[in-house]
Amino acid sequence: MADVATAPREAAEGLLEGLDREDALSRHGHEPEWLRAFRAAAWAAYESLPLPTRALEEWRYTKVSQLALDDVRPVEAGLRAEVPAQARALLEGRDAAGTALLIGADLAEITLDPELARRGVIFSDLGTAAREHPELVREHLGTAVPADRDKLAAMNAALWTAGLFLYVPENVRVEKPIRVARWLPESGVAVFPRTLIVAGEHSHVAYVDEFGSPDFAEPAVSLGVVEVLARAGADVQYVALQQWGRGVRHLSIQKTIAGRDANLDTLVVNLGASVARVDLAARLEGPGSRSDMLGLYFARGDQHFDHNTRQDHVSSHANSDLLYKGALYDRSKAVFRGIIRVHPGAQRTDAYQTNRNLLLSPDAEAVSLPNLEIEADDVKCSHGATVGQLDEEELFYLLSRGLTRAQAERLVIFGFFGEVLERLPLPGVVEELKRAIEAKLR
Repeated sequence: MADVATAPREAAEGLLEGLDREDALSRHGHEPEWLRAFRAAAWAAYESLPLPTRALEEWRYTKVSQLALDDVRPVEAGLRAEVPAQARALLEGRDAAGTALLIGADLAEITLDPELARRGVIFSDLGTAAREHPELVREHLGTAVPADRDKLAAMNAALWTAGLFLYVPENVRVEKPIRVARWLPESGVAVFPRTLIVAGEHSHVAYVDEFGSPDFAEPAVSLGVVEVLARAGADVQYVALQQWGRGVRHLSIQKTIAGRDANLDTLVVNLGASVARVDLAARLEGPGSRSDMLGLYFARGDQHFDHNTRQDHVSSHANSDLLYKGALYDRSKAVFRGIIRVHPGAQRTDAYQTNRNLLLSPDAEAVSLPNLEIEADDVKCSHGATVGQLDEEELFYLLSRGLTRAQAERLVIFGFFGEVLERLPLPGVVEELKRAIEAKLR
């Protein structure tokens, strides 16, 4: 382990025990030289950067030790056994233009409507795309989330496996969603998902990422990166539905970039995992661009959810609207930290940020920290946050109509989340989300 011996203890030796730079690169010997160079540069960044600490404002409420990085090892690719029925169920009955099922570090299966393939749509594992379409992948990989962003981004850039690549050419509409299911079959391991989505000018596509696993007694880690690039006039929806089992630590770094007149919406749903940390940034680079940033989280037991969001207005005449809502039972905790940043010259910005939390237990805790940073003088920006408990009068009214308390709480929670779900223009996906929330309520 000569290449990391000089790194300080916080470098998560447990995760990388017995692994040096050459070992990491040798796992990907089939990749083109430019991609191996990309990984090597990421490894160098990993070694030089510190792990985040609570001294940083954006990590004040989450300890790195909660991520259990010292208790897992990188999962080996090529060891996949038979696909579990639970994993396959994640895609059963889904109306989709393309699907992918990933088990641990392996791509079990991938499909794409042949007509879309004839029209130039590319949906494949990222390694294959790097070999067969290097001009597309090399241009875009790491542009939204560079490896030197921080130590966690560098770790993913150096070690990602079973990545996925989606490219939609200009003027092509993908009418049904692309559906992806990622299943983690064992504990004690770390997986490094990576997704790169490139939507050409005036194209349309929706992409749904779903994460699932059994409950584990020991930790497992998923450290993922998602990059979504929408060219001029493109219309893109990205949905992440996180339903890991107990014991999983979910870390996701997501960045979207919207060009002129592009519409790029995201929905982040956190229901599972023991600890979930999501960093989501939307960058509006073109005039007329728009981004709706939606979020739902529902926590029980001692689950800990941390959301760190950023609305970066670089261009003038751009719009963003963030709405995150969470409901918390038992001793669970949720953190929301958001910033709207209006860069110099980004006049006529229209940006909003709202976080609302519903506490369903006296021991649940929610921390909400919305912020504004404005460097232009002709803008409309606002932010707000609420943390409240169930309305007892509303509950009493429902109870007086013959409902049990559990039924009444269910109605209140669905009403609370409804404002977010109604804004997602994917009716089939919305129904699936409602069923997932219903299962969590049970």
